[in-house]
Amino acid sequence: MDVFESVREAKFREKVRRFAREHVASVAQRVEEGMFPRDILQKLGEQHLLGTAFSKTDGGAGLGWSFETIVAEEISAVSAATEMARLASGALYAAPLAYFASKAQKHKFLCPVLAGNKVGALALTEPGAGSDAGSIKTHAERRGQGFVLNGEKRFITNGGVADFLFVFAVTDTAKPPKSGVSALLVPRDSQGVQTVKTYGLLGMHGANVVHLRFRNVDVPEENVVGGLHRGFPILLDELDRERPAVAAGMLGIARSAFESAVEYSSQREQFGRPIKEFEGVSFKLADMLVKLEASRLLILKAARLLDEGKLARLEGAVAKLFATESAFEITHQALQVHGGIGYTKDLPIERYFRDARFMMIGGGTSEIMRFLIQREIYKKSMGLSS
Repeated sequence: MDVFESVREAKFREKVRRFAREHVASVAQRVEEGMFPRDILQKLGEQHLLGTAFSKTDGGAGLGWSFETIVAEEISAVSAATEMARLASGALYAAPLAYFASKAQKHKFLCPVLAGNKVGALALTEPGAGSDAGSIKTHAERRGQGFVLNGEKRFITNGGVADFLFVFAVTDTAKPPKSGVSALLVPRDSQGVQTVKTYGLLGMHGANVVHLRFRNVDVPEENVVGGLHRGFPILLDELDRERPAVAAGMLGIARSAFESAVEYSSQREQFGRPIKEFEGVSFKLADMLVKLEASRLLILKAARLLDEGKLARLEGAVAKLFATESAFEITHQALQVHGGIGYTKDLPIERYFRDARFMMIGGGTSEIMRFLIQREIYKKSMGLSS
């Protein structure tokens, strides 16, 4: 066992890296051109690389979040948009089901997704509720033995292609927002579910990100997850688990950019020698490696805590903040090392740069991460739990 991972984890990493090389690399350009990687999700499911953290009885691999971050890093290193689709279905959508759903709900809505036969999407963000998740307006009104869902969700990854949606909605308007929210399972083909818009993105081409509208959508009571008005704790748990995996995805992009910069600086010559011999270039590589190594340790710390059944709210926020901002800086400097050719589409470095920008916004902005971190600092200083 080295500082970063056990022998078992290292063997697993090689398995995922081989999968990415054999299956993801060949379609990365097609995904960049707009293809949603549904076939890759199915292959990932066949290899138990969806729901890596979840129990085998639920269709997962039973390996924990440290292994999940390995998958996120290795797939993203080859195609970040493919990883975005995988993560949205096999972790963001799946985690609340794995930890809070009933056996019947798991059988119907989780197992097919982890097998890769169906696609899931988490529907939280709204036009008026982004960083302030407690201000969601989408509501589900009680009607007989079920609910009628109305509202809008935007920036929903996989939302236009998903078979199942995990929707957070207000079910009791008389209660404070954090006490009146429920988690609902909504089949994407339910009457009244509409795709208003599919967004064109700066990076992450091939990822399906949409604006959804719900108009009088019938939701049976058995599709409520974790109990009525118990949605907000489920939401917080999902976000805590999401952040280390998101950070690992950005680590994958940054690692690829770094490796490309090392190779290019060793081959490119100016003034009669390789540009790596100029400290203006080589010092950039040194700084990149420092950020990569620190990111990996912070991600691993958060994942290990989750695997021990402990809360990782602070550690997950720290990992996400540092890894996402570092990934953008690394890809920025890696592009600079490549010079003019790096700004063209002849090399993937410009894609790494564009893709890395996203996760300083998605999954909680850098500003929100700083807010969470300072809040946890002061809670700890006063001896309060999270």
